Amino acid sequence: MSYGQQTQRVMQAVRSKISSRALEPGEKLPSIRGFASTMNVSPSTVVEAYDRLAAEGIIFARKGSGFYVSPKTQPFSVAEIGPLLDREIDPFWVSRQSLDTGMDMLKPGCGWMPADWMPNASLRKAIRNLSKADDHLLSDYASTRGAANLRRLQARQFAAEGIEVDPNQILLTGSATQSIDLVCRLLLRPGDKVLVSDPCYFNFQAILKAHQADIVSIPCTRTGVDFDEFEQAIIEHKPRFYISNSSLHNPTGVTLSPQSAHKILTIASRHDLILVEDDVFAEFLPETTPRLTALGGFDRVIRLGSFSKTLSASVRCGYIAARPDWIEALIDLQVATSFGGPSPIATELIHSCLSDGSYRKHMEALRRRLAKTRREVSANLAELGIQTWLMPEGGFYLWCSLPEGIDSADLARAALQENMVLAPGDVFSPTQSMGQFMRFNVSQMGNPITYEILADVMCNL
Repeated sequence: MSYGQQTQRVMQAVRSKISSRALEPGEKLPSIRGFASTMNVSPSTVVEAYDRLAAEGIIFARKGSGFYVSPKTQPFSVAEIGPLLDREIDPFWVSRQSLDTGMDMLKPGCGWMPADWMPNASLRKAIRNLSKADDHLLSDYASTRGAANLRRLQARQFAAEGIEVDPNQILLTGSATQSIDLVCRLLLRPGDKVLVSDPCYFNFQAILKAHQADIVSIPCTRTGVDFDEFEQAIIEHKPRFYISNSSLHNPTGVTLSPQSAHKILTIASRHDLILVEDDVFAEFLPETTPRLTALGGFDRVIRLGSFSKTLSASVRCGYIAARPDWIEALIDLQVATSFGGPSPIATELIHSCLSDGSYRKHMEALRRRLAKTRREVSANLAELGIQTWLMPEGGFYLWCSLPEGIDSADLARAALQENMVLAPGDVFSPTQSMGQFMRFNVSQMGNPITYEILADVMCNL
């Protein structure tokens, strides 16, 4: 049993004692050494388990005294909603490992490109220019909608796609993740149902769980959704909205054809369903493809995006484009939760970089580099018996099937011991039916050791 599994076993033992009333609120927990002996684990395992339980608010520490059971009123913990998963296949675990590990960690499972793939020279130039900015930009809060210059630039980008939108219909947010959270705050109440694809971006599930929504999933095909199942799920479950990626679906790489997008809009209109279009990967496509918003407008479609994938995850900013009454309500929610839009410093840096002619050249070169890298990585993985499910038109993800008999969660656990973070299929699956799949980030696979570790780990499973 791995260290992580031992820690989970100790945590579950404490939870069981509390739920069975063997430990009452305010009662002291067994000492670390004593409980380590009882559980037949190391003291460090118990320390890790107690620290995690304290972070969840289940127990608390008294300096010099030990750990005690918290009062009955506990903070809400999204990790406890729904079935308990092995930590290695839990979306929170994957996110935390990717974010918290050091520079020496291999990260084929993470969701961003390496720093040397990003337009850092443009960012440095923008930062130098920012030093000359007016004092109010360096010191003041943002306006409620966010920087007007960046919203106007985004509106022009929409116009290039054939989408007419007033800059006041665009709300800048702290990130695409915050955008989804705000939309959930606007539209959802606990117990509402939301429709997603299976597989889907794992943070969709995490945010929906945080809002105590019920997830309804339908299979993702190589052309998008199964339309019969899509409509049947709407009829049967009456979801509040459907959220997905129209372009370069995460994790599969599927991009909707105009015909598929039109069919989704037709079905949604027939059943008065709201559509939330997460468009964070669209710029990686070599050519603009029709979006739901381009075909259906903003009557029932909300479009989200950000600049983190193409520009910088360190200078975060997202946006929401929607009909005016929804934008007004979302502004109030953002004021209530964040007191205004994203940092004026962040938005000025982003506007400066996007307005720089070098950004367009950077994206053109990046698309070519990714196209070559996708082919190379797919071929290298095929030599290991790992097959690409669909070769996407752009982006940096490959959704792959593993050799028969290898479970992606087992592979992820073993790879972690070799200093490598992977993204196993069930992380993305609401039904936990993707154990034979793995998502690979091709931009994070330049080190040949990556393939050596994969080969060795698979041989030992």
